[in-house]
Amino acid sequence: MSVTVDGDKSVSVPQRMRRLLRGPRPESVPVVVGTACTVVGLIDVAAGVFPRFRHSRMHTLAEVLPGALGPFAAALSLSAGMLLLLLAHGLKRHKRRAWRAAVVLLPAGAAAQFAYRHSVVGVLVSLTLCYLLVRHRDQFRALPDPRSRWRALANFVLLGAGSLALGLVIVSVHPGRVVGDPSIADRLQHVLYGLFGVEGPVDYAGRTSWTVAYSLGALGLLTAVTTIYLAFRPEHPAARLTEDDESRLRALLETHGGRDSLGHFALRRDKAVVFSPSGKAAVCYRVVSGVMLAGGDPIGDVEAWPGAIERFMDEAKAHSWTPAVMGCSERGGEVWTRETGLTALELGDEAVVDVADFSLAGRAMRNVRQMVGRIERNGYETRVRRARDIGATELERIRRAAADWRGTDTERGFSMALGRIGDPADGDCVIATAHLPGSGDGPHGDLKAVLHFVPWGRDGMSLELMRRDRSADPGMNELLIVTSLQAAGKLGVARVSLNFAMFRSALARGERLGAGPVLRCWRGLLIFLSRWFQIESLYKFNAKFRPRWEPRFVVFRTSRDLPRIGIAAMQAEGFVNLSLPRPFRSRSSRPCGHTLRSAPEHEVRAA
Repeated sequence: MSVTVDGDKSVSVPQRMRRLLRGPRPESVPVVVGTACTVVGLIDVAAGVFPRFRHSRMHTLAEVLPGALGPFAAALSLSAGMLLLLLAHGLKRHKRRAWRAAVVLLPAGAAAQFAYRHSVVGVLVSLTLCYLLVRHRDQFRALPDPRSRWRALANFVLLGAGSLALGLVIVSVHPGRVVGDPSIADRLQHVLYGLFGVEGPVDYAGRTSWTVAYSLGALGLLTAVTTIYLAFRPEHPAARLTEDDESRLRALLETHGGRDSLGHFALRRDKAVVFSPSGKAAVCYRVVSGVMLAGGDPIGDVEAWPGAIERFMDEAKAHSWTPAVMGCSERGGEVWTRETGLTALELGDEAVVDVADFSLAGRAMRNVRQMVGRIERNGYETRVRRARDIGATELERIRRAAADWRGTDTERGFSMALGRIGDPADGDCVIATAHLPGSGDGPHGDLKAVLHFVPWGRDGMSLELMRRDRSADPGMNELLIVTSLQAAGKLGVARVSLNFAMFRSALARGERLGAGPVLRCWRGLLIFLSRWFQIESLYKFNAKFRPRWEPRFVVFRTSRDLPRIGIAAMQAEGFVNLSLPRPFRSRSSRPCGHTLRSAPEHEVRAA
């Protein structure tokens, strides 16, 4: 029996509700139809491109599939195959618009079967697939994904390149029919002309010339039509946090913000949010490449978490998104897995320093103590203040410096980054700065390094950003972290969350005496990957301050989803950039953040 607390489900959830919360499990009909569309599309493309295919053993099968194989209808086969390939993924994801397009395309394929080949079996195959779609139309209810206008340009570039490559194959697969010996340049020119419906320099004997012309024209028309459709269809921009949502989240953080060090990062304004029925809990997320990514634990009362999680899973099901949670705590992972049936995997550890226990004394802190002392002797000064206590002019200078010192061309951050500095609503944030008096000739005056912390409840703060001038002395980050920890007591801060170290436990156990070959191999792979990602460097940097390690987890549905979730997470964090160059991005698709909770690679190495 389930218990209700203020309109939300408590710990005990009936089995029927568990099945509901698990989200969109793959249904048989969409998967079967999507796979069939992929197979049919590939065969149709092959039938329209390769003349020998019509005399192969597969010809008998191709004759009863949507499309046509005659010289005049090769273009129809090619177009039908390409469209089916484009629709297959959407059908597998239960997308309503893909269903509508397939319901229109399959009867058209059936008409082509009857008109060009008089194939009764082909008509039956097409109509059978169409019947399955109509019969199970209730399984195709997924809403469209967030999108913007740049997808039209991406479609033009990708499909145009594919049409060009496929066109070269079409032009070249008729060697016995070619008149003369055209060069590669002539063939390429023929393809380019053919995509626009113009005859090119390559000539063929018999009706092959018409077959090639129709096929190239169909590819060009398909590229143009799909691009125009994407350019003029209604736009669904990425979700943004509204002022009302932000106010409600701040109220929840005021009461329950001390539970999770990542709670304040829910206030990123490029996230969306779902609230529990009572409004006492919320889950913030962003959708990236069809993956619905939540960051950290739900916000608010733990007893209301199941209600917010249920809303999250309902939203994922409505759009056929893949649900995932990045960086939740152990308690959060337990609730997520219990309420949804998802699986949790340890992702890494968060470094947390208790201010009362921190000291530079002792042999273990000798390196940090010596580095900080050396920098202070060089004349550097530090200041640790709340953001509300910094003047507007200085705050703007800090903001410009942090942007100019960013170590990458790509904006980074999602689950552990706020994406802004000095917003009037973030007056409780703490900013630590390092200055070198007498060096005010640069664009940022004597400012040499910046650390930005966000609130973690009423007695904690969480590191959000580390930036420094590359010309400054090494060790700026250590200096500011030590200074912030020493000043934390005066600010009423008892605990400080530092950087997140991925796979920290594997690195630590792998270097111990007696570690097994599997663990050593895994550690070696992580060290190899550290050439491109901050894995080992961040672990060693955090370990300098003798923190306690709090495990963080990724929550996912099945192991098959992990590669997709990993790529989506890297896109969200800014490590993989699949967007257009800045001048071509729509305003809604530009990231609002310019921070990374971990330092850029050059900063960590310099430290």
